[in-house]
Amino acid sequence: MSKKIPAYQNFINGEFVSSGSEKFIQVENPSTEELISEVPASTPKDVDFAVESAYQAQKTWVKIPPIQRAKYLHYIAAAIRKNEDLLARTISEEQGKILPLAKTEVTFSADYIDYMAEWARRIEGEIIPSDRPNENIFLFRAPIGVVGGILPWNFPFFLIARKMAPALITGNTIVIKPSSETPNNAFEFAKIVANSGLPKGVFNIVFGQGSIVGNAIASHPKIGIVSLTGSVEVGPIVMAAAAKNITKVSLELGGKAPAIVLADADIDLAVDAITKSRIGNSGQICNCTERIYVDKKIKDEFTGKLIESMRKIKFGNPLIDDDIDMGPMVNKDQQQKVAGIVDRAVKDGAELLLGGKTAKVRESGCYYEPTILTNVKQSMEIIREEIFGPAIPIVTFEDLDEALEYANDSVYGLTSSIYTRDINKAMRACNEIKFGETYINRENFEAIQGFHAGWRKSGIGGADGKHGLYEFTNTHVVYLQYDQNVK
Repeated sequence: MSKKIPAYQNFINGEFVSSGSEKFIQVENPSTEELISEVPASTPKDVDFAVESAYQAQKTWVKIPPIQRAKYLHYIAAAIRKNEDLLARTISEEQGKILPLAKTEVTFSADYIDYMAEWARRIEGEIIPSDRPNENIFLFRAPIGVVGGILPWNFPFFLIARKMAPALITGNTIVIKPSSETPNNAFEFAKIVANSGLPKGVFNIVFGQGSIVGNAIASHPKIGIVSLTGSVEVGPIVMAAAAKNITKVSLELGGKAPAIVLADADIDLAVDAITKSRIGNSGQICNCTERIYVDKKIKDEFTGKLIESMRKIKFGNPLIDDDIDMGPMVNKDQQQKVAGIVDRAVKDGAELLLGGKTAKVRESGCYYEPTILTNVKQSMEIIREEIFGPAIPIVTFEDLDEALEYANDSVYGLTSSIYTRDINKAMRACNEIKFGETYINRENFEAIQGFHAGWRKSGIGGADGKHGLYEFTNTHVVYLQYDQNVK
């Protein structure tokens, strides 16, 4: 008898409800390639129900003082911490993330929700000087209405928090579409919300395919802002769907982060930070190092130490194997995508120094070996396009001018990093490098209170901190002319 897998439901208007579709999407564990659950392949009518519920709920939610909204968020954050082990194992099982990183994702999500809740007394408008006598100009910040959140699979739990918390504290309601690859954690999140007392309709989850559910959210006339974290390919599709209603979009898309290692760098520090950045979540992070530019004078020393560092990386099944550094790719397609871009680079003349092969653990799983390539040219696909896996190409440069030219030569502009002991070179580089974030002498990982935003094809708008919070608000300017005869 085959093992019965759980079948999950949408969470709409405060209740778990069946979809209008009779079709289901099956979810696999990428470490074992076994089926672990199924979720509804929801329909546009399901989206209509969720959006209408959120639209009606927002009329009341906006009238609740922000400090009262914050209490719900703090409750949810506390419940997330209480369920850390269950949530982390759920994430690891469906996404392949190692358990320590999955636990970090869970606790970081709780911290993020608490942080945004604490903005309740800090959301500020402005008083603007008027050119007229007896007039005051006020700028208020108002909620946009209903937020549509479309999520990726690489940090699926955190992205719920990243979109939900600032949306709710500013008076919006939200409809979220999780990735079809990683929906189980969203169901667990919804269970926490269901027990929080949050008013019905404020938070909703609709499972399904991006081409159907994602498109229905992006094109819905009652959605005020679509917040997408996803690929560069999906970004324009969402923009086109939102365009007919002139719906605001906030997009965090792909990255191709350069790491510039200057001759005066602390090489051991650079190697350690780049290794952590490259193999974190098996290289499936949009802000992790995707290409290395190293000064010719230290190329051999740097490369030798990087090989030594990456060779020590252990991979395996996160729910079974202890003391591992990374798990599998999220699915076979991603595994083959990484294999393909590496194989084409070698065919085009790159030299493989380490790895370069798919792998299995206990004869199954979507694994790929930690991989380093050298003799790579700036024109190669592996330098131009996102790898999103544990492979890293190395290019050499003559001086800082050339390094910056190489780094900026990209359609992406999310994150970047620089390794140097010279403050003058560091300041010049961070003034001239054209990316939304730059990390100097540290790994690529953003802070809750920062602002995670890309340039060029890496996105529009951003998340985190004050500026990310205000993404979910409209401005309302009021001109108050009072009676000039009043004394």
